[in-house]
Amino acid sequence: MNTLVTGVPGFIGSLIDQFQFGLSSVIHPLCTHERCIQLIELVLVLSVVVMIFRQRSGIGCSRLSVLGKYFGNMARRKTLSVVFVGLLSLSARIILIPVLGVPEPDAHDEFSYLLAADTFAHGRLTNPPHPMWEYFETFHVIQHPSYMSMYPPMEGLVLAFGEQLGNPWIGQLITTALMCSAVCWMLQAWLPAIWALFGGILVVLRLGIFGYWMNGYWCASVVALGGALVLGAWPRIKRHRYVRDSVLMGLGLVILANSRPYEGFVLALPVGIAMLLWITGLRSNQLRITLIRVVVPLVFLLAGCGVLMSYYNYRVNGSPLQTGYQLNRGTYSRAEYFLWQRPRPQRNYDHAVMQRFYDTEFQYYRENRTAWGLAKHSLTRIFWSWRFFLGAALTIPLLAIPRVLRDRKMRFPILVLAILVLGLAVESFYSLHYFSPGFALIYLILLQSMRHLRFWQWNGKPVGAELVRAIPLVCCAMVVLRVIAVAANAQIEPSYPRGNVQRAEIVRYLEHSPDEHLVLVRYANEHIADKEWVYNPADIDGSKIVWARDMGDAGNQALLKYFKGRTVWLVQADDSPPKLSLYSDSAMF
Repeated sequence: MNTLVTGVPGFIGSLIDQFQFGLSSVIHPLCTHERCIQLIELVLVLSVVVMIFRQRSGIGCSRLSVLGKYFGNMARRKTLSVVFVGLLSLSARIILIPVLGVPEPDAHDEFSYLLAADTFAHGRLTNPPHPMWEYFETFHVIQHPSYMSMYPPMEGLVLAFGEQLGNPWIGQLITTALMCSAVCWMLQAWLPAIWALFGGILVVLRLGIFGYWMNGYWCASVVALGGALVLGAWPRIKRHRYVRDSVLMGLGLVILANSRPYEGFVLALPVGIAMLLWITGLRSNQLRITLIRVVVPLVFLLAGCGVLMSYYNYRVNGSPLQTGYQLNRGTYSRAEYFLWQRPRPQRNYDHAVMQRFYDTEFQYYRENRTAWGLAKHSLTRIFWSWRFFLGAALTIPLLAIPRVLRDRKMRFPILVLAILVLGLAVESFYSLHYFSPGFALIYLILLQSMRHLRFWQWNGKPVGAELVRAIPLVCCAMVVLRVIAVAANAQIEPSYPRGNVQRAEIVRYLEHSPDEHLVLVRYANEHIADKEWVYNPADIDGSKIVWARDMGDAGNQALLKYFKGRTVWLVQADDSPPKLSLYSDSAMF
C-alpha cells in the first residue's frame, strides 16, 4: 500500500493557504466559472509534478504510511470496502449540506424527471391529460394521451423514493453513494482489492461529492450504477457461475433498459456476445450448470422487465411498443436521434419559446451532419468528457496508456469502451450522462494505468510511484479548496445550491401564504429557451401553485376562468431579478 499512499510533503496545507484568498480577484477575470476549477486543478498538478521531478530522494510520511496499512487491511475485506466507499460519499455530502445546500432543479430534464417522481410517489403510472394543457405545454413532457415525463421510468423511481423520504434529492444522494460502491465492487472483479478500493475513493472524490451527478436531479448515477453491475458481474459469472452474480447482471441490464436504453444496449451488446461465445465453448456438464445458474435467471429477469416496460408504455403512450421519448420527439422535434436519419417535417408551435428551442436544436443537428460540424462537435464532446470525468489530476495516469493497451486482461474492457464511444459518436446530441453506462470502464483503465505508472523511474528516482501517490492528494486538495471557496463566497464555479434558485424562492414565498396560486410566466424576446419556468407536479388542479404560460390578456381568459378563486400572479422571468406581481385581470373573476 505504500506505493499508493505515502505522502507528498505537506503541500496541501501550503496550497490551501495560497489559494484560499484572492481566488475570485485573480482567477475570475481569466476564465469563466466552469473553467476556473480546471485551471486551479492544473496549477496544483503542475506544482506537484515539478516538485516530484526536482526532489533528490523519495518522499515519505509515516502518518500516511500508517493510513495506507489501514486501508490495505480494509481492502482485503471486500464487502467492507464496498460499504465504506458508499458511506464515504453519503456522509461527506450530508456533512456539507450547511455549505453546499440542497440543489434546486433547473434543466428541462430535471423537471421532467421530477414529474415522473411525483406521479410514482402518488401510486400512479401516469396522469390524465389536463383540459387546459395548452397553457402547461413544456419541454420533455407528454400532454396526450396522458400527462407524463417522456423519459423511461428509472430516474423517476429514484426521485420518487427520495420524495417518499421527504425530498426527491434524497433519492439522488443515496443512488450516487450506491454508484460509488458499485464501481468499487466492479473494480474488485478486474483488479487487486487494494486498487479497487483506491479507485472507489477516487470516484467519491471526483463525482461523489461535487458535480451535477450528485448535485442535481438528472439521476445519471443510477445509469452508472447499472453499467457497473453489468461490468462487475461478467468476470464473476465466468469464474464462479453464481446465481447471485447473474441476478446482479440482470438487475444492471434492467436499470439500463429503463434509464438510457440505447447507450445501455451499446454497452450490453459486446458483453452479451462475449457471454454467448463463452457458453457455446463449454462442455456439456458445465453447460447444464451455466444454463441453470446463469441463463435462466437472466432470461427470467429480462422477460419480466420486457413485459412491465410494454405495460408501462401502453399506459403512458397508448402503445406497448412506443416509448414516451419517441412520442414526444415525434410531436415536437424536427431533429432525429441519429445522424444518418433524415430530419422530420416542419413543426408548428403554440409558444415562441418552444419554437426558438427546437429551431436551435435543429440547427445544431444540421450542423452536426456536416463534416466540419461533426469534427467541431466531436472535439467539444471530448473536452467536456475529459473535464468532467478526468481533469488534470486523473490525466497523469494516461502516460501509461501504451502499456495498458498491451495488457491482455484489458483488451475486453477497452473493446467495450471503444464500442460505446462509437455508439455515442453517431448520436445527434451529447451530454455527459450519455456516457454514464460505461463510466466505470474509465476508472478501470485509469487504475490499470496507475499500476504500470508506479514502476516508472527518472534518473533512478521512483517518479511514477510518487505521481500515483500525489493523485489522491490533489483530488483531496481540490475538494477542500472548493468547499473553502463556497464558504468564502469566492466565485470559482457556479454558486451553490445549483439550479433555478429564483424560481425556488418564489415557490417558497407562495407556499407560505394561505391562498392557492396561479402563476403566469412571461418571457422577454431575448429569453434563453433552456431556462424554462413552466413545470408542474402530477396533480395540477390539486397543487397549491400552478405554473402556466402567459398567452396574452385575451388568451389567458379561459385559464383564469378555469382556476377561478386562485390568486393570479405574473412572473417576468427575464427581469433581473425576476419580478413577481399580481396579475391585473385576476380581479375580474
